[in-house]
Amino acid sequence: MNKFVITSDSTCDLSEQLLKDNGIVLVPLTITLGDKQYKDNVDITSSDVLNYVDTTGDMPKTSANSVYEYTEVFEEWTKKGYGVLHFDISSEDSACYSNACQAAKEFENVYVVDSRQLSTGQGLLVMKAVDFKNQGMSLEECFNKIEEIKNKARTSFVLDKLDFLHKGGRCSLTQLLGAKILKIHPHIAMSNGSLKIKKKYSGSNMVRVCEQYVKDLAQEYGNYDKTRVFITHCMATEEIVNAVRAKVEELFDFDEIIETQAGSTVSSHCGKNTIGVLFIEE
Repeated sequence: MNKFVITSDSTCDLSEQLLKDNGIVLVPLTITLGDKQYKDNVDITSSDVLNYVDTTGDMPKTSANSVYEYTEVFEEWTKKGYGVLHFDISSEDSACYSNACQAAKEFENVYVVDSRQLSTGQGLLVMKAVDFKNQGMSLEECFNKIEEIKNKARTSFVLDKLDFLHKGGRCSLTQLLGAKILKIHPHIAMSNGSLKIKKKYSGSNMVRVCEQYVKDLAQEYGNYDKTRVFITHCMATEEIVNAVRAKVEELFDFDEIIETQAGSTVSSHCGKNTIGVLFIEE
């Protein structure tokens, strides 16, 4: 089936322009701040999330889309005669994939991808699906191709501080205080569908830390898909973003470098100045 639409959870962190230009349909997760609920990337931004945490000290809550919500999206497009290729955040981190699969059982031409990624690691796979579709692949061919490459997406970030990990229960107070004293910046990466600490950098200069992070990526991954790379960050300073971009341009040879802002989900776990370089390994 060649007539199909590509949809994705809002956790793919693709910009509004990328979504519009490529006909990608977003299915927003729910973000809860206190007693108020918002739709990710619709009526709340990462800035809103960070301001809420800074002001209240409380952490936001994210909710997976329900079976009913996915059913609505799939029904809308299948009624129009389209197949659906849908992308979910890693099943290790959310019930989205399970719920989407349950909804997909009601339709003949709906394929659901467990990206095993988040943020623009997931977005990379969505964009590859766009590439494959533009090459003339059918819905089933596109799904099978994505299944072949999805574990080659390299999703990683460097955190400026551990405050958000601590507030979210992902690191202890002892670890937090130790990181502040030693000025430690964790390099976290997706491994088997979940984020894990891969390395720890130390130093007070976040620009130098991020430059070393890019150098380490270049040394580790000599073969990569040159189509595109994402530099995704959570309200990082212009100095940090520019330094990372310069190192990527120096050490890699991507056809396209795309800068994006992390969405509410990633921001709520990582905090300000978090930045990542994400691409697909060959």
